[in-house]
Amino acid sequence: MENLNPDDVLKFLELVNNLKHLSRRGWDLCEVKDHEQIAGHMYAMGMMTFLLGNQSQLDRFKCLQLALVHDLAESIVGDIIPADNIPEDKKHQMEDEAMKELTSYLGSEVGSLIYNLYKEYEAKETAEAKFIKDLDRFDLVFTAAQYEKRDKVKLQVFFDNTRGQFKNPFIQRLVSRIEQRRSTENAIGNGEDNADTA
Repeated sequence: MENLNPDDVLKFLELVNNLKHLSRRGWDLCEVKDHEQIAGHMYAMGMMTFLLGNQSQLDRFKCLQLALVHDLAESIVGDIIPADNIPEDKKHQMEDEAMKELTSYLGSEVGSLIYNLYKEYEAKETAEAKFIKDLDRFDLVFTAAQYEKRDKVKLQVFFDNTRGQFKNPFIQRLVSRIEQRRSTENAIGNGEDNADTA
């Protein structure tokens, strides 16, 4: 391991630990109570990399690394969402500067590793980066479905915004199954409502 400055490492950890407390702001806009924080989302994605199994052609360890770094910049800039009306190029610039700051505390070896993983995810050119982007979107719809069930609310916007964007066949099947369950639950709910008003 590189001879890292303990103060720099502690600064990095202080910043990264912000993710434990920073909200995924789309849920705020929809007034979802007791919702996940950014670190929870990243943890869920990390766990989902185990779905790949040993037979996968993808590098599972690389996928786990990508999942753990893909939103690190938000520890400094927060969760920037479309409602903020920040142009996409400006958002990427802000996040890139945040990643450069974060990784500057970790020396050339570790810092470069994390920064390069972030850039790989952003480029979406490798098979692993594409899969992790699918997991990013999948975790969104999976979590939305969980909140719908828990709170008896409709969060259709999250399904509409991700429809047709999933590339991985297994993730497509998972999303399809979530949609089937939602349709069944909606049909049952509507039937019960109609029975109550008859």
